[in-house]
Amino acid sequence: MKRAKRSPVWDHFEIKNESAHCIHCDTVYKYNTTTTPMMYHLKSLHPSVLRGTESSVQPTITSVLNRRSCDAKRAEKITESIAKMIEVDIFPTSVVEGKGFRDVVSLLEPAYQIPSRRTITRVIETHYKERKQELLNKLATAASVAITTDCWTALTAESYITITCHYICDNWQMNSAVLLTESLPGRHTADLLAEKMNEAVEQWGFEARVIACVHDNAANITAANNPTRVSWVSVACFAHTLQLAINDGFALYLHRVISAAGKLVSHFNHSTVATNALKEKQEQMGLATHRLIQSCKTRWNSVCEMFERLVEQRWAVVAVLSDRTLTKLQDARVLELKDEHWRLMEDAQPVLAALKCVTTAMSAEKDVSISNIYPVSFSLINTHLMRREGDETRVTEFKTKVKSSLSNRMKVWSDEFVTSAPMIASMLDLRHKHLSFLSPPQRLIANAKLVELGEAIDADLPIVSVPDNTCFIAITISRRFQVHIIRLVLFISFPVGVANIPSNDRCISSIDGRLHTTALSTVVFTLMNFGNYF
Repeated sequence: MKRAKRSPVWDHFEIKNESAHCIHCDTVYKYNTTTTPMMYHLKSLHPSVLRGTESSVQPTITSVLNRRSCDAKRAEKITESIAKMIEVDIFPTSVVEGKGFRDVVSLLEPAYQIPSRRTITRVIETHYKERKQELLNKLATAASVAITTDCWTALTAESYITITCHYICDNWQMNSAVLLTESLPGRHTADLLAEKMNEAVEQWGFEARVIACVHDNAANITAANNPTRVSWVSVACFAHTLQLAINDGFALYLHRVISAAGKLVSHFNHSTVATNALKEKQEQMGLATHRLIQSCKTRWNSVCEMFERLVEQRWAVVAVLSDRTLTKLQDARVLELKDEHWRLMEDAQPVLAALKCVTTAMSAEKDVSISNIYPVSFSLINTHLMRREGDETRVTEFKTKVKSSLSNRMKVWSDEFVTSAPMIASMLDLRHKHLSFLSPPQRLIANAKLVELGEAIDADLPIVSVPDNTCFIAITISRRFQVHIIRLVLFISFPVGVANIPSNDRCISSIDGRLHTTALSTVVFTLMNFGNYF
């Protein structure tokens, strides 16, 4: 039988009667087409004879990968990917010096030379410059920009200030971007904070288009956004304002319950024995195996979540504290909650859940919430914080205090809030344009403010092109036409007291009578975004 001897085994085997005979021993293999058994025989019994012939053996995948070259283009792509990984996952640049990282890269791309920490830093800085230019180009097309700012402290006890911007792009999508995160040593005075904000908006080139700054209620940042220091409107964060009012309510009596519940939760979270025992009791009682939640002053809604979880796991917790093999008597006396405390946690759940819902809704990142501030405030004051039949005395006291504190902080008892930026936003929101939560005199004041804003427009606006299914109207709106569209919206929305608003029959008649209320209000919303009303 003839065959081409391509494998090195034929240097050590001979074909006789359709069988392969080893020339080094008497081993015989039946030969069909494969040489694998013969190669295994040589490696096992005659490894020395294969020396010098291994190069002719079929290479393994690993050996091929080791011989593959990594050209400059591929190396550049890998470096870019490493830099993006560090940026997205917020890794330290020293990750490229780690042994584990280098081992993984060497396995995936053996020929790739891992760059140094300094090289990766340069690539990241280049990415920053590119992204900054992209953001500058986007901000250049934004008609109006709002900013938010806050000061915070890192784990290293270093103080920082962060400033973000928010704008609507050409496709009517709301976008946000961080403009600045900078160390802030020394005292955080109002002048220093105002200087940082003004420097940031000037650096990014939209100082003339900032309409408002949203901030917390700290005295220094509130003073920094005073008209004597900045050119935009100051808007206090409603969620923070609400939390201050809630804390005022806690200060009456519930703070004692919060403190006692916090100690109990801390015991279970720091004791392995108690945690495992609680899990066993939960399984025995058929309760959900949930961990207890600790409250935190800086984490909103955490008190509500702590109370809710404790009420859910009450009997499992009590069972663990009652078991003397698990909890010492001395510890149990300190940790056990009074029946009054358990009852208060349960009775306070409805109002705390309502406040949690409001806080969550007003903290949304992708939805505009400023127009909901006063409708939500009045809903809380007139509904959820009202005394109900069957409320415990302590719960009633809490509701009353929160209601009073929120009313004073939002100034709902005066007419000052009627002309504020949140109220104007509510007037231009289709959901709240009727302002049913206001009294008739307050509605008239709000109407007059909206007319004043319309008359303040100095120049004609360009044609606005938007999709038909968004209920926007694409028209060229002149200054006079803008004012009377607003007047017509007021006429449709507020029939009471419209006689006090100046009229111009010729301009009103020029408006197509087929325009419905929704479309008109949306036109006003368009004006709101393209004109610097605030």
